[in-house]
Amino acid sequence: MADDLDIRRTITSLVDEEKDLRSRLAAGGLSASDEHARLQAVETELDRCWDLLRQRDALRDAGRNPDDAQVRPGSVVEGYLE
Repeated sequence: MADDLDIRRTITSLVDEEKDLRSRLAAGGLSASDEHARLQAVETELDRCWDLLRQRDALRDAGRNPDDAQVRPGSVVEGYLE
């Protein structure tokens, strides 16, 4: 099970990839369709990571073990309303 630091490192890596994709598209090094497909996957993975961190915080706040948090499928976390 990943700890909070591991999850935050993954988030940082995904944000860096997101920036790189946008830069490559702007520079003409990537097609819009390729950028869109990968960007969508990156954004879904980011949402899953943030969801996992929120679950861990909620469990911790409730006096429970944060390692009981579960990574939820993208189809679940993408369906949340902000």
